[in-house]
This record gives sequence, structure tokens and C-alpha cells, in this order.
Amino acid sequence: MNLNTPSGMSRRHFLGHLAAGASVLPAMNFISHVKANAADLKKRQKACILMWMSGGPPSIDIWDLKPNSKNGGEFKPISTSGGLEISEHMSKTAEVMDNLSVIRAMSTREADHGRGRYYMHTSYVPTPTVIHPAFGSVVSYELGTKRKDLEIPAFISIGGGGSSPGYLGMTHSPFLVNTSGQIDNAGLGGLGLDRLEQRLRMLNTVEDNFIQSQRGESGQAHKDVYVKAVNLMKSQQMDAFKIDQEKKEVLDAYTGAPARGGAMGGGGQFGRSLLMARRLVEAGVPFVEVDFGGWDLHANVFETLKTQRLPALDAGIAALTADLKQRGMLNDVVLVWMGEFARTPRINQDVGRDHWANSWSVMIGGGGLKGGLAVGETDADGISVASSKSYQPGDVWATVAHALGIPLDTVHKSKNGRPMKLANGGTAIQELIG
Repeated sequence: MNLNTPSGMSRRHFLGHLAAGASVLPAMNFISHVKANAADLKKRQKACILMWMSGGPPSIDIWDLKPNSKNGGEFKPISTSGGLEISEHMSKTAEVMDNLSVIRAMSTREADHGRGRYYMHTSYVPTPTVIHPAFGSVVSYELGTKRKDLEIPAFISIGGGGSSPGYLGMTHSPFLVNTSGQIDNAGLGGLGLDRLEQRLRMLNTVEDNFIQSQRGESGQAHKDVYVKAVNLMKSQQMDAFKIDQEKKEVLDAYTGAPARGGAMGGGGQFGRSLLMARRLVEAGVPFVEVDFGGWDLHANVFETLKTQRLPALDAGIAALTADLKQRGMLNDVVLVWMGEFARTPRINQDVGRDHWANSWSVMIGGGGLKGGLAVGETDADGISVASSKSYQPGDVWATVAHALGIPLDTVHKSKNGRPMKLANGGTAIQELIG
């Protein structure tokens, strides 16, 4: 269909009707039709929402329970709409698990918070010689640059710390906002719109001279960031951050409503952030990261999970999955749930679990990937991967890249010209992509 005219009618014929004094209503209906089609095309663009569980969540108590083991803890598994069981405290998510799968054979060997975060975000183990880009920056580089009508950043991080764009440059840094959608002052250098514009005028002469000298990319990148910030603050696409425009029942579904224990505390912000993420991908943003911290559970793990973490997690994941599906977006939006590692199968003397990267789970779904699956398995006590294959972060991000339509043979170059494989040469997980 030609979006410039109604189907079956030439542009000249259509304009002739208007010139002849035809009713304005058909024209207005046509304009609305074009806008609706444009909006529909935008929301069907490929995107990824990363739910980052800062601190390291105990996947043995959420996605891969061991009820017959001494390591199993207090929670029982329940059946789901898919072919796997999950925690009894994830009952709403259980209803949508036919759309989601769990990779139960992660094994990464990085049990330090900083190193684990870097590894899971970039697919590369930290090294002093190269700063690698987070995968959100890769998506910004590969997809965001092609979306010419996207006025807001292509990589947005809600409620968490930023990740480095590495050798891809400042333009692909995550744009930081808090859980209310307000721009992090650090993202604008602590400046408001008026001061940003003044600063731009002051810097133009100096930066233009520096850029013209061709002594590096930092001047142009710095200027691009400021210009983009000003354009962003003037853009109507900023409405995507305004979740209060949503109906109350939608917001209640994401947050679990006030009745769900601790879900409306810090956890309620997780649901609000996921709703914001849905609005952002609907506006055309290809990568959104939502941070939900508080998982470093060295003590009192079961009570904390039951009253604070899992009610919010359950409501948010279930509502996001159902909402995307109802809007016809789930096949185009990949959902990823992960932390930097997991927690020990062994329960410590403080009724907590410590750092554990040897055998754990990542949840993934949407994006046309197969749902309702458990990929790989751990042994009866959750201590090691029992299946023939274990998975690395590069395999997870290669699977996401496949779902987003980014070629897996893509190679970027570091600052010194060294070729860097997409997702560190990871392999898309066949059970998920078919």
C-alpha cells in the first residue's frame, strides 16, 4: 500500500477532491490513517528490553528449583503454561511462560560484581587493553543509526548505572533516566535546556576548529551528544517517558497494585520502569535496559524474596509479556532477564546465598524465539551444569542479535584497528531459534 494516498486512489485524484471543496473529514481520516500506519510500523520495529538484576539473583529459587535437594530452600516449584516449572512465588509469570524460556545451563566463572557485570553486558572478560561496548551500545550502533525518525537515544537505561560504549563512541552511550523518566543530570552534564543551548553556542567556535583539525573523534562526539540532548528535550517522542498517561489499570498490572505486599515500594518502581520500557520500544527505541537491584542476598534470602523481590518481579514480567503480546509487539521485542551471576546452591549460616557463577539461569523470550522451554539443565543439587553444553553471555547475545536481525558475522574494530567479533563470536542457541 502507498502510504501517501488511500489505497486505489491516485494522489492527483485525492487532491482534486479536496480542491473541489469535498468535506475535510475524509482528509482528516486519511491523515489519521497514515499516522496510525506509521505508528504501527514503528512499534513493529525490532527491539530488546534487558531486565538487569543488579547484585546477582538466586536463579535456584526462581527458575530452576531443587525441591528434593538440601540446597532447595523453602520454595516449591509450580507448573506453567510452558513445558517447565518455576517458583511458586512467580504465579503470574507462570501464566505467560509459553512465551518465555529459561537457559538453565549458564556457566561463566566470573563471580565478582564488577567483572561479572562487564562480562554479561559485553560478552568479553575485562581486559586492560580494550574497553568493549555493552550490547545495548552495539544495538544502538547497528539499528539505532538506521532509524532516521528516532529523535530520542537508541539505548536508554532506566534506574541504573551506565555501561560503556567502548570503541563504538560516545554517541552510543546509554542515556540515563531515573524510574520516573527524569533525565539523569549526569547525562546532560548537570545542565538544563537553556544552559545547554548557551554552552553549545560558546563551544561551537572552539569545537568546530578542533573538529576541522582532524585530531580525533572526541570533539565531534562531544558536540553530537550535546546537540542530541537539546533535540531530545524538544522532541514529542519524550512523551514515551510519561507513564502517567497510561490507564490506571495498566499501571496497576505492571506494579502489582498496592495489595501485593512489598511490590509498591522499590519494587513498584520496577513495574513502572518496565511500562516505560514498553512505551520507549513502541516509540522506536531499539534497546532499553531496566535496572532492578537488591539481589546481593548473603542473608535472609527467602524472606526478602517472598516479601520484596519476587512480588514485584512476578507482576512486572507477566504484565510486560502480556501487554506486548496484546499490542502485537512480542514477536519483535526480545526480553532478557539476567544478573552478573547467581547465588550459591548451598545456603549459608545467615540463611543467605553467596556469589555463584558455575551453574545458573537466564530468562529470555519474545522476538520470535521459542517459548516454554528449559534449555540445558543443572544437576540434582544445582552445583554444576549437567547437560552436554553450557552457555556463555556471548551465546545469549548472539541469540538476541539473531532475533533482532543483526548478522552474526558482524565485526567491529577497536580503537587500534583490532577486529572484534559480534558477541565475542557467540553462537545463537538453536533450541530457541529453531
